[in-house]
Amino acid sequence: MSGNKSALDLARLLGVAQDAVDIALNELWPARNQFVHGHPAHPKGDRDFVTEVDLRIQKRVHQYLNSTTPHIGFLGEESVTEAADPLQNDLVWTLDPIDGTSNFSHGLMLCSVSLALLHYGEPVVGITAAKSLDLRYHATKDGGAFRNGMPIRVSETTQLNSSLVSTGDYAVGQDASEKNWQRIALTTALIGKVERIRMFGAATLDLAFVAEGSTDACIMLSNKPWDTAAGVLLAREAGALVTDANGTAHSYSSTATIAAAPGISAELLALVRSAFAK
Repeated sequence: MSGNKSALDLARLLGVAQDAVDIALNELWPARNQFVHGHPAHPKGDRDFVTEVDLRIQKRVHQYLNSTTPHIGFLGEESVTEAADPLQNDLVWTLDPIDGTSNFSHGLMLCSVSLALLHYGEPVVGITAAKSLDLRYHATKDGGAFRNGMPIRVSETTQLNSSLVSTGDYAVGQDASEKNWQRIALTTALIGKVERIRMFGAATLDLAFVAEGSTDACIMLSNKPWDTAAGVLLAREAGALVTDANGTAHSYSSTATIAAAPGISAELLALVRSAFAK
């Protein structure tokens, strides 16, 4: 397939992605009631877990994508060491089989399946599906953003003090304490400036909620492609400004992912920078 983005058949590739997400949901949805108090989780790091459902979804989606689009690389959260490099490959699928695994493993179905197609690191197709919430979002580059098939747009708010802002999880694993001082500083700065702060525990939903306008902004001090790629495309196509913490346009190489309604983006970014300067 040509490396020219205009030559990509995004409609066909969106159809492939929709089918792949259906496969994932067919694994995830029946599993929701398998355990009354959640799902057994296996540690893969400090307070970082994976369930058998994560692994099963990733395996089956990868098999399907490999059979239908064998020329496209694959990057899944649960097999990073064996993955294609999105910056070195024309096209790469990136999958989060269950975003919000901690929620899911405790029986809290605030979680989603998220799949994106990257073109040299830039998302051009994205789907986030949370069946427990009856929500399915999709977007294609320059094709708009949709929830359950209907077009969506970001909030029109211009007032930070009447805005609902979500943040990413606090860090776990190596250097968590060092990383969390920034998150604590950010939370402290937001408390007196926004209407409410929310933490959903699923980055893909943070970005989707901004895209549909139910929240006004989200701030994540991380940028893992399986977490952010589909949501970044959704938010952009819905009219959000998506940036790094320093205000530059968000990219695969960004260290943070901030999506906001245009009317509050500048004020929010100034607040983030001031929080980190203290």
